[in-house]
Amino acid sequence: MDVLTPLLRGSALTAMFSDTQTVQGMLDFEAALARAEAQCNVIPGSAVAAIERACDVQNIDLPALADAAASAGNLAIPLVKQLTAQVKQHDVEAARYVHWGATSQDAIDTGFVLQLRQALLKTDAMLSSLLAALAEQTEAHRDTVMPGRTWMQHALPVTFGLKLAGTLDALLRWQRRLRDLQDNVLTLQFGGAAGTLASLNQNGPAVAQALAKELSLTLPDTPWHSQRDRLLEVGHWYAGVCGTLGKFANDFALLMQTEVAEVSEPTAPGRGGSSTMPHKRNPVGCAAILTAAQRTPGLMATLYASQIQQHERALGGWQAEWEVLPELLTLSGAVMDQSEQLVRGMQVDTAKMRADLDITHGLIMAEAVTLALAKHIGKQDAHHLVETLCHQALEQKRPLLHLLEQNARISMHFSSAELTALLDPSTATGSARHFVRQVLTRYQEQRHDDSLSD
Repeated sequence: MDVLTPLLRGSALTAMFSDTQTVQGMLDFEAALARAEAQCNVIPGSAVAAIERACDVQNIDLPALADAAASAGNLAIPLVKQLTAQVKQHDVEAARYVHWGATSQDAIDTGFVLQLRQALLKTDAMLSSLLAALAEQTEAHRDTVMPGRTWMQHALPVTFGLKLAGTLDALLRWQRRLRDLQDNVLTLQFGGAAGTLASLNQNGPAVAQALAKELSLTLPDTPWHSQRDRLLEVGHWYAGVCGTLGKFANDFALLMQTEVAEVSEPTAPGRGGSSTMPHKRNPVGCAAILTAAQRTPGLMATLYASQIQQHERALGGWQAEWEVLPELLTLSGAVMDQSEQLVRGMQVDTAKMRADLDITHGLIMAEAVTLALAKHIGKQDAHHLVETLCHQALEQKRPLLHLLEQNARISMHFSSAELTALLDPSTATGSARHFVRQVLTRYQEQRHDDSLSD
């Protein structure tokens, strides 16, 4: 195992794309191919048992396979050689029918799709667990008031629940896309040398249909050797989720800054410390998430470039996908795991959030005063007057309330108590509660639908 794997790719998805699983996926294709061809009377039924027995990764010399792939140009060619030799040890006749009518890309692509099926199912489960944690925290902080920030500056008051609901809302959309995605991409690859299944003569369509059924995969209208849009769609989904969770982690890390200190990551022995500074509590979970989010755009660029594949079988574009897609998926798996840990164990300092609302001495509520005053003197005049008082408050380092109380044009319309109420951030979160409620309701509806389909 790579020493960085627990840090950067530490989720259940990583094991699904191990060398062992990659080879086993291709072997599962070969075993299913033999069964399908026997059903269609393309190869003798007597050959199937010996081929199936040999299609176990434990029978494969992986180091020798890796060395041979360097010369062969892919894993399938030396794998078929090893598999044929294994079958031949027990049944010489059956060995003649290994990989009958297929091409290397059929085994490699379909093997990857079989790995992908496991990964998509696990991803859905991981995402559901993250959604549950996020919904719980959104509910808990529905009314937790904090500064809203635009352009990295205080804007208007928001709630932490609304901030979390934004991420929950996006992830609910990603889950719907994930479920649609599975129908599109879990598709058999079987076209033979040039996508015509010429080696199988008139039996090609029947074998393809039987093979798809054996593997429980969709049978496409044509082989997709050099049409890679399905895998691009897979990459897009995982990169998109990384982007959503990267935004969440970036915001969280900013809220962890010493000068802000409104939230903290979960605590655990050895987590977030420094090798030199005992006082440090670094946002290590956020760093891991952001590391992946920084890398996924580059990986996606490779997938987009790989869409340009020559004629019926590709030179370079196909091969470029082999490492990029698993890397993209395993990085994203770690992002989801890290995000769930962060959400479940986050520490929220509601008192500090409330205190930070006051650091501008009322300026964050200037808009509320403007709108109230506009009813008496007009919007433009109210805006100009309050803006002028805000500048004075900053220059003189005085609370905005004092300047409002001393201004005759304002005090003639509002008492001190009314101005104090207008400057109360807890009264100025607008429709935040409504938006949070909408997202939580949709989450509950989706969870109900999932329970009915189980």
